[in-house]
Parts: sequence; structure tokens; C-alpha cells
Amino acid sequence: MSDAAQLLGPLAWGGPYGAAVLKAAPEDFRVTEILDIEMAGEGEHLWLLIEKRGLNTEEVARQLARVSGVKLRDISYAGLKDRKAVTSQWFSLHLPGQPDPDLTLLWSESIKCLDRCRHRRKLQRGAHSANRFAIRLTQLRADQQALDACLVLMAEQGVPNYFGPQRFGWDGNNLVDARNWAERCALPPAKGTRSRLLSTARSYLFNQVLAQRVQDGSWNKLLPGDCLAFTDSRSHFAASRLVDDDPRWAALDIHPTGPMWGRGEPPVGSDTLSGEQSVISAEPQLAAWLISADMEHSRRILRLPIKALTWHYPSPDCLELEFTLPTGCFATAVIRELVALADEPGGGLESEI
Repeated sequence: MSDAAQLLGPLAWGGPYGAAVLKAAPEDFRVTEILDIEMAGEGEHLWLLIEKRGLNTEEVARQLARVSGVKLRDISYAGLKDRKAVTSQWFSLHLPGQPDPDLTLLWSESIKCLDRCRHRRKLQRGAHSANRFAIRLTQLRADQQALDACLVLMAEQGVPNYFGPQRFGWDGNNLVDARNWAERCALPPAKGTRSRLLSTARSYLFNQVLAQRVQDGSWNKLLPGDCLAFTDSRSHFAASRLVDDDPRWAALDIHPTGPMWGRGEPPVGSDTLSGEQSVISAEPQLAAWLISADMEHSRRILRLPIKALTWHYPSPDCLELEFTLPTGCFATAVIRELVALADEPGGGLESEI
């Protein structure tokens, strides 16, 4: 079996229940960053809320640098967003002692400024609290009753928090490259490439652990040796600290976690550790490569809560969804439980940290 066929694991809710096209047009996939930061109204950083269409985040940053005269390294953004979509996201420009630049020449049908404000600090990666998605699936061929039943389950119990296929590049090529560097026990010299391939390797190992827990039905269950985390927190704690019938578990506020592999002892009990290591041991080169690169072991929630999920059918061959996901999570993980996609690989949008 090829790497590309192994990137994502089994489905949790019995699907897919049909087929559809995702992002036949950019307007079929809309995402808005939710930023819970009170702006100061003053400071040396100009924050811009930009709606972009047909461009990725880095392309917008380069255009901002070109028109404003600000160096690219002084332009920041909270998350990465896809090209084939309509997205609203924040950027910040560092302008110490300088007035707001004239960006009139930048605005077009592809880039629009929705809001602007001065702030004392630059925008940090992962600063947004969530992303709100509005997705239209077209050319739908599916049983609406089955889709509705699955959507109710997903709203109540979440979905497996897989990294989406776009994390691994076209046809899994990022993973192929990561394996090649791991086999050589070397790191790419370019910082951007190095970061991308290390992230790919960690994401792949996490997906493999999650796939095993979906396979054995424990991805959304509490095991004695588990390490738990809140939805919006990077800190974690032992399952033994959770009291019986804690309402936060049923409310999808607390979840079991899986490994983002790296150096350090995994903070899980023996049973959970044994299960994780049995999966990781199948990829010794990737695991050793991550440790040699000085990546620190961290945790990621296995269960992805879907907030404020609504849906309707404007026509029999179209399904429209709206929902909110935490940062760093993939709309692909939601959509793939429903339908098989008949468009390009990696068609889901990521809420990347």
C-alpha cells in the first residue's frame, strides 16, 4: 500500500454515505478566523483583517510587503489558509514610528480589507481561537436521511482529529521527502523545508496512532492510561485526575490525546504507552529522525469537537454546512465522514497553527 493510501485512517461513523464535489468554486469554501483579542487602538503594529480569494496566505503576505515597503519578515499572520477558498484572516505589519502605508493599489477582487486597527504587539501564530467554516458540497449523490443521522452523531460526539491530506502534500509527496531525509539521518538545510517535513512526519505518526484507536473503538473513550487535554489548551493531565462522570467529558471539553512524536517520555500510563509505541515502532526511521531533530514530545487531542454545526439542502444535489473548529484542525476530518470527495486531493481547508 502506498504512503498516499495510508495518510488517513478509518472512518468513525460508518460513512461515506455518498459522493460530492468540494470547492467547485472558491465561494464553496469560506472560512473566517475568530480572534478573541482586544485591540489597543494604538501601537507600532498595524493589524489588517483581509478577505482573500484565489491566493494562499504567503502570497498575500508577499503582496503586502511589496505594496507597503515593509520587509516580509515584519509581516505576521495567525494561520495558513488555502488558495482555492474565500477566507478572512488577520495580518500584522510592523511599522515602528511610521504612519499607515497606502495600500490602495493592493485592494482588488482577490484581496479586500475588511477591518484595520493599531495594536502594541505583532500577531502571533495560532493567536486566533478558532475558525468558522461555511462549506457547500455540490454534485451531491447521497442518502439525505443517512447524512442527517451521521451529522447528528458528529455534532454530539465529534470526529477523529486526523491531520488532513493537504498536510502531506500532493499525493503524499511531503511524506516521501521526509522519509528520504530520515533514511539519510539528515535535515534539509532550508528552514522552511525542514519545518514542513518535520511537521509532516509528526502528523503522519499521530494519524497512525489515531487510526489504531479508531479501529479498536477507543478514540472517543477514556482509557486508564490516557493523557487528557482541554479543547483549547496545550497543557495536559493524567486521566486519573478526571472524576467519574465529569460533565466536561460529555460536553466535549476534555479529550484523550495522542503523540506528536519527539524527545522526552510520553506522559501516558503503561497501557496507553504500549499501544502508542506499538504503532510508532512500525516507523523507526521517522521516529528516530524527529528525536534527532530535537523535536519535543507534545500531545494533540484525538477527538475533534464540532461547534455550532448546522446544515441544510438548498437543492437535492447540494449540502451546505457551517461549523467552528479549533485552530490546527481540519475541515477534511469532518467532511470525509460524510461523503467521498470527487475533487483534487487535499481539498479540505486547514485551520493551521
